[in-house]
Amino acid sequence: MGAIRDIGQSLRTDEELLAAFKETGEQQVLATLYLRYTDLVYGTCLKYLKDAESAKDAVMNIYQELLVKLPGHEVAQFKGWLYVVAKNHCLMQLRKGKQMRAVEFQPEIMQSEDFSHLDNVLEKEQDFKRLENCMKGLPDQQREAVDLFYLQNKCYNEITELTGMEWNKVRSLIQNGRRNLKICMERNNG
Repeated sequence: MGAIRDIGQSLRTDEELLAAFKETGEQQVLATLYLRYTDLVYGTCLKYLKDAESAKDAVMNIYQELLVKLPGHEVAQFKGWLYVVAKNHCLMQLRKGKQMRAVEFQPEIMQSEDFSHLDNVLEKEQDFKRLENCMKGLPDQQREAVDLFYLQNKCYNEITELTGMEWNKVRSLIQNGRRNLKICMERNNG
């Protein structure tokens, strides 16, 4: 009986499985859906983490994340949403792994006593932090479209494939996202 049920689960669409998981909370339903895309998740994690063992760990951790995140999220297209979750998980892992070291400043090894270039570096770092905060404030679909287009260098057609959205919707989301980012950056410039 269980084998018949498993076969029945595998014949259901992503949307049906997602709805069934949200309704019942059964991990087997989510596992069936997730197994369809473990190669995508593993490949994404391997691309970012550059280590097979870390990528395998990430695949397992992302499944655990889904158990928590999915009940509270409206997901229009599971595959595209899962890709973004996997990418963000890996980016967070990379951020956690960075070791910040304090290095003593030694002015005698500097060729110039003009430190204006340090101001530019700090200013750019502040701009990146503002941009990152503004990205968090965008609606989910805008943030996803802007991220795919500008940060992952995907074209409109690739974004429509990944997200399942129509081409004009993608174009609109990117344009509105860019405008909203500009407004947010100008507002937070002071």
